[in-house]
Amino acid sequence: MKNPVRFLMHLPVPWVFVLAYLLGVALERVHHGTISPRAAQVSTIVGGVLFVVGAGIAGWGLVLFRKAKTTTVPGKSSAKLVTCGPYRFTRNPMYVGLTIAYLGEAALLKQIWPVVVLPFMIAYLNWTVIPVEEGKLVEAFQDEYEQYRARVRRWF
Repeated sequence: MKNPVRFLMHLPVPWVFVLAYLLGVALERVHHGTISPRAAQVSTIVGGVLFVVGAGIAGWGLVLFRKAKTTTVPGKSSAKLVTCGPYRFTRNPMYVGLTIAYLGEAALLKQIWPVVVLPFMIAYLNWTVIPVEEGKLVEAFQDEYEQYRARVRRWF
């Protein structure tokens, strides 16, 4: 039987983040809580920092892919194996960056439900999207990718 969430593979991954966040926003509207003014101020500051850092990491990864003229579409064959910049520390800096930015957005907007939804979205990436991407990378780059995978972690 086919994986029922594989239909999301047709969406660019940033849109999967957006859809997960919107689901969290819908839940937030139904189950909204309040926080103290001091906690709101801290949430705004921390959220802003997280959002900027996350967007920077994701953007850096994207720029390196563009420079290498390789694809960002899951399931498509890559033209080049990118291992520099943030790819020295994580095999998925765009996903790491988007996750950090997502948490920043939730903190900026003082929303908890998008954070509750996030682990499900990360599980989807980890067990559905990334294995497909890694399979394509093994096909395209064989030993070079296996060596890279042995020295650099999937997430952090």
